[in-house]
Amino acid sequence: IFLKLGSKRRSIRLVSFSFYVGGGMLPAFALSLLCVACAKVVDFEADAGAVPHKDDSATWAANKGVLQSTLASLQPGDRLVIPNKTYHIMGGIRVDNVKGITIQLDGTLSYATDTKAWPHEKDSKKVLECFEGSNWEDVAFTSSRIGTMDGRGAAWWGIPGIGYLELGENRPRLIALHDSKRLLFENIYFKDSPYWTFWVTGVDGLEVRHCEIDAQRDHQKQSHDIFELSAFNTDGFDVTGKNVWIHDVKIWNQDDCIAAKDGSENMLFERIEASGLGLTIGSIGSSTVKNITFRDVHMKNTVKGIYTKFRGGAGLIQDVTFENIVMDSPSQYAIWIGPAQQSDSSDLCAAHPCSLCWPEVPTAKCNAVDDAKYINIKLKNITVNNAKGSPGVILASAKTPMKNVTFEDVYFTHPGKSPFSEYYYCENVEGVALGKTWPVPPCFEDKTGSCKVDGECHADGHTCCSKRAHSTMHCASGKRCGCVAAGDCATHTDDCCSGSGHKTLSCSAGVGYRCESSSMVVV
Repeated sequence: IFLKLGSKRRSIRLVSFSFYVGGGMLPAFALSLLCVACAKVVDFEADAGAVPHKDDSATWAANKGVLQSTLASLQPGDRLVIPNKTYHIMGGIRVDNVKGITIQLDGTLSYATDTKAWPHEKDSKKVLECFEGSNWEDVAFTSSRIGTMDGRGAAWWGIPGIGYLELGENRPRLIALHDSKRLLFENIYFKDSPYWTFWVTGVDGLEVRHCEIDAQRDHQKQSHDIFELSAFNTDGFDVTGKNVWIHDVKIWNQDDCIAAKDGSENMLFERIEASGLGLTIGSIGSSTVKNITFRDVHMKNTVKGIYTKFRGGAGLIQDVTFENIVMDSPSQYAIWIGPAQQSDSSDLCAAHPCSLCWPEVPTAKCNAVDDAKYINIKLKNITVNNAKGSPGVILASAKTPMKNVTFEDVYFTHPGKSPFSEYYYCENVEGVALGKTWPVPPCFEDKTGSCKVDGECHADGHTCCSKRAHSTMHCASGKRCGCVAAGDCATHTDDCCSGSGHKTLSCSAGVGYRCESSSMVVV
């Protein structure tokens, strides 16, 4: 509501947000700012003096100063309007303790491309973020159309394959807000961040709606080939805190699409189009993450799909649901629940804790995190079409096996069988497969009704009800469910029910083994 008072516009602003709390939508707060005499609308150009269109170092510095000082001066109820023009600006913007304002971005904030002139932390080579603040409360980032924050990341990504070696991860995030409450982002296009796009930490109450993240070298390709993936670490929405609702958004990037990180709880992510390195929880260290839901998601040509990961420590990931998700042609693992597959050094095959080169490189290792715990993880109504490789990895430590993992109607059409011939790599999991789940992870209890009884030929994607199978030439798969009884011939001693046998000419001319009974086994 705008009122004409003298020569100035004054406003009454009524704001009410809702947040996802404890499994449902509840009004987290209703904020009313009823200041007629003091609330004002500030035009970034006409009132504050910002300069549009010019793209030079003097303009970058001037526009940075204008934005920083204007934000610091705003009072509860005020609105900053950035008109529908392009404003080139230097990064390193830092404003703290902002309360009760609206930032209306109708145009474009386009960040400087001179990486050498970019501001650094004091006495450090670490670059500052594009836009950063802490202790913000009751703030809305909005637009009357679609506002753009353009990080012009190509200047930071550098030459494919070389740029990362030059700068590593010393690149600015597009927006970073810390220890804040009740934030709203809507109708914002986040384009080509140099590093992580959206980093909100320690938040209590965040809603993001009708926004888009796009980080690509070639915006026409819509792929994740080696060229595109060289724009690495361009995470999408990364959050920590509680009471977060991100919905009706689009993400195309070259790293985690959404990441609920350390200490997160009560978060809902829904109605999303995403393509990148997955719907992610992690990486998690020695913290607890709980009550996280991803649902109603479409992922086209994504790299990874569902991706939960521990980097180390004694952390806990508990009460997590992935539901109603469709993936088309994922190029890597559609499902990964286990250790983080990453390297934190110049050795790209280093296992920290699971190597990026595993399992293709024989010497590469994938180490489960001994003290990390997964409890109550549910995947329901997941459809994966034409996965280019094996469906996935579900891996925990023998010291702390996963507990109560459920796959219900998790179905793959035409999955690949490389690098895992049994589709999944699955160890130390207390899991159950229900409904039309196929293929069934080999370490799960198969309650789909499709497991093969002893004596039947083993079939791809189905488990043996007894969890035992032995080699045979009489089944197309080369395996028959069950084990070989004492006195019968077996190809390997492991095929014997007792696990023991002896060579004899009467079994395949001395190549095979005659199985022994358990009473015959000498310990």
